[in-house]
Amino acid sequence: MSSGPFALWRWGRLFKDFPGFLEGFRITLLVSILALLLALILGIIFGLFSTSNKKILRAIARVYVEFFQNTPLVVQVFFVYNALPYVGITLDVFSIGMLCVGIYHGAYVSEVVRAGISSIARGQMEAAKSQGFSYLQAMRWIILPQTLTIVLPPLANQAVNLIKNTSVMALVAGGDLMYRADSWASNGTLSYGPAYIITGVMYFILCFPLVSWARRHELRIKNRDTGTGPIGPAVPAKPGIAASTDSMHQEAAL
Repeated sequence: MSSGPFALWRWGRLFKDFPGFLEGFRITLLVSILALLLALILGIIFGLFSTSNKKILRAIARVYVEFFQNTPLVVQVFFVYNALPYVGITLDVFSIGMLCVGIYHGAYVSEVVRAGISSIARGQMEAAKSQGFSYLQAMRWIILPQTLTIVLPPLANQAVNLIKNTSVMALVAGGDLMYRADSWASNGTLSYGPAYIITGVMYFILCFPLVSWARRHELRIKNRDTGTGPIGPAVPAKPGIAASTDSMHQEAAL
């Protein structure tokens, strides 16, 4: 029997035990979805804080962003897993993975949201306030809808990075795809080659559609702004609020 790293018997054993890989894939997918929702919520909140006129809110946002962007995710996971039990806080590994990955990427999503809001002309906020909109109403009805189109491609890229970073759960026996692959490969057979190839393919299945969509959406925006491509004539990238503020004002006044 061949002892090569990619011998057929290794592949045969892998496909025999493939349900374990599928379970890891399921856990990775579930953690990714929940962590992404958490990252989006935190990113929007702290992105709004970053563009607020209140210094205290901007300061809170900067502390959050700078801390989590400048400390390794692995350190954060180990801290929550090993240090928090000493103060009476014990979380299961699924929750640790979801919370750590979500909070970590929330800092990056916050910067994406901040950049998107900052790209909208300041005159639109001033015009909205002159029509009687509060700051939150102007954000809800005028600024954020335009920001959404701008930030979707970088948000998709952040989602891809988030999915890949769920692999840190393997360090705390999180039951994710990477943990299942490593455990299976090191359990007597040392079949790391097939295990990691299959794992890479499964991560690719999760990430590639997002990357492809982000690329197409970014190209669609570029074509719209330049008037090229198959989607028709150009429309303003940052439409003014003159045509829409009357109806919005009526709704906001209710």
